Amino acid sequence: LPVINTMMAKGAIPFDNKYSMWTVGIPMDDYQTKILEKASLVIAVGYDIIEYAPAKWHLTNADIIHIDTMPADINKNYQPEVEVVGNIPNSLERIMAKAARLAEPKQFLDIRQKMVDEHESYAHDMSFPVKPQKALIDCRRIMGKDDIVISDVGANKVWIARHYNCYEPNTCLISNGFATMGIAVPGAISAKLVHPDKKILAITGDAGFLMNVQEFETAYRLGTNFVTLIFNDCSYGLIKWKQDMQYGHHQYVDFTNPDFVKMAESFHAIGYRIEKTEDLLPTLRKAFQQDKPVIIDCPIDYEENMKLTAHLEHLMKTL
Repeated sequence: LPVINTMMAKGAIPFDNKYSMWTVGIPMDDYQTKILEKASLVIAVGYDIIEYAPAKWHLTNADIIHIDTMPADINKNYQPEVEVVGNIPNSLERIMAKAARLAEPKQFLDIRQKMVDEHESYAHDMSFPVKPQKALIDCRRIMGKDDIVISDVGANKVWIARHYNCYEPNTCLISNGFATMGIAVPGAISAKLVHPDKKILAITGDAGFLMNVQEFETAYRLGTNFVTLIFNDCSYGLIKWKQDMQYGHHQYVDFTNPDFVKMAESFHAIGYRIEKTEDLLPTLRKAFQQDKPVIIDCPIDYEENMKLTAHLEHLMKTL
C-alpha cells in the first residue's frame, strides 16, 4: 500500500521506503493530492481532522477506514465505512495477520519516481540566494537519521514539509493545525534539553525568528548548543505567497532586519552569514562543532514560492 503522511507524522514511514509517498498538507494541491484522487480506499491511521481537513483530500470514490485510539470526528467529507478503535499498533498487527498481499501499485510508484526526480534535481543548484529546496537538501546531508529538526511556521514550513525527508518519527517537528509561529527557537531549546547528544536544528523564517529571539538568552544560560538556520527574505513570506496567489500582488508584508550575526554575538552566541550557496553545507558542519548556540543568516530565494504554485497547477492537469 502507498503511504502518505501528514506534516506531524513525518518519519512514520522512512522516506526512502518505496511505498512512502511523502508529505501532504501544503496549501496547494501536490503529488499526494493526485494520489488521494486516484485512491479506491484510504486507511486513516491516527488521523487528526484539525491538522489536514478531509475536504482537501479530493477523494472521488474512495471508502475510508478509521484506525485510532478515539472514534472518528464525522463531518461531510469524513464518514468512515469502518472504525477500528483501540491501541493503534495492536490494531495494525491484528489486521496484518489477516491481510493478503496486494499487487504492486504501479501507477503510484510511477508518481513517486517523479517526486524523487524533482527533489534530486536541486541537489547541485548553486544559484544565490539559496533556493529553499537546495538548503533543505544540505540540511539533510548534515543531519543524522535520528537528529531533530524543529520547523517554525511560515513559508519555510511548506518547503520543509515538501523537501526535508525523514527516516524516523519525531525527527522533524512541525507545528501544524493551529500552527504556532515562533516555535522554532524555544522548541529547539526543549529538544536539546531532552536529547543533549543529538544535533538539533531550528529552521525558521526571519519573521518567526524575531517573534521569540529573546529566548537566545535562555539558550545560552542553559548551555544548549543547537543551530538556528534563518531563511532570510525580509518578509512575511507565507502571507506574501498567499496574497500573490489570491490577488496577484502583495502589500504590507515586507520589513527590514537587524544584523543577525551581531545579534547572535550580543546574546553570547555565534553568528554566521551565508554569502554564496557553496558555503551553506560547510557552515552547517562548522556550526554543529560549536559549544554555544549558533545563528546562521541564510538569504533565501522565495521567488521559488510562486514558481512552485505554477508548477503544481500544471502538474495537476498532467498527472
